[in-house]
Amino acid sequence: MSALKNDLLLKALKGETVSRTPVWMMRQAGRYLPDYIKLRDKYTFFERCENPELATEITVMPVDQVGVDAAIIFSDILVVPQAMGMEVQLVEKVGPLLPAPIKTAQDLQRLCVPDVQERLHYVFDALKLTKKTLDGRVPLIGFGGAPWTLLCYMVQGKGSKTFDEAKAFCYQQPAVAHQLLQMITDTTIAYLKAQVAAGADTVQVFDSWGGLLSPQDFEVFSLQYIRQIVAAMKDVCPTIVFAKGAWFALEDMAATGAHGLGIDWCIKPELARQFAGSNITLQGNFDPAKLLAPIPEIEKAVKEMLKGFGRQRYIANLGHGILPNVPVDHAKAFVETVKAHG
Repeated sequence: MSALKNDLLLKALKGETVSRTPVWMMRQAGRYLPDYIKLRDKYTFFERCENPELATEITVMPVDQVGVDAAIIFSDILVVPQAMGMEVQLVEKVGPLLPAPIKTAQDLQRLCVPDVQERLHYVFDALKLTKKTLDGRVPLIGFGGAPWTLLCYMVQGKGSKTFDEAKAFCYQQPAVAHQLLQMITDTTIAYLKAQVAAGADTVQVFDSWGGLLSPQDFEVFSLQYIRQIVAAMKDVCPTIVFAKGAWFALEDMAATGAHGLGIDWCIKPELARQFAGSNITLQGNFDPAKLLAPIPEIEKAVKEMLKGFGRQRYIANLGHGILPNVPVDHAKAFVETVKAHG
């Protein structure tokens, strides 16, 4: 295995001094890249995920074409519910569809905590091939969905702005909800550990819907399970926790022992640092829609963001995934402005 030539991301996560701010973008592998769109038009989503050569090609694209400081494996958080026994469909321009959602305790009998090597081997194969292809150029990020966010899809059966059915399930059948959350947690821990064994240098836990919960419910239905994941990964690799909209829990998330916290664009950098404290790396928080602004405006806003966070214990990123309609040269402008910042 080649030694890392660019270890800025890992240094930042460990709190070590960096020569410049590292930068990558959530959802950077795909969507907005013309070469990805060609593959999307030729292969289904799961064909792209489950073919290690295709997943590797897509993962490495933004390193080659945009110049980011890390690669994140091309996959999806919903491979975990799929591995647990649920049917998952990913419909282009529509989103995820789980035709037989979980509604009762009896429905849990359809699920299992799987042997991840058996059910998710294609992810590990893609990680191994990607690691070899990168040849030490940049670190490789693995990831999984937070248990609460996965429960949202498994119970609602599709995307939602409110996930009211998922919340009602938790409030009306809390014992069943906690049983499901623990099954997801156990699967996720095994999955993330196997990703690291296959070549991931760090892992990120995506809690896309954490901000839909009140502070009290976030602790009950989300954070206590994220805490288990972070604790299990403590001696394995650095971990990043990204809970969109859950700025109210930055202090509690920092106390989990995670190395990094992703934050969205709805909080000032100074306030995020105040809440999270000085002993954790912050990652974010450029509004993805602002990449649709003229390039000079992007450059100006990026510089303001960098000034707000400071150089140390910081990774430049978006506050959520890159949008499909962002021009590639605008994404490049984001990355290049970070790299040029003295």
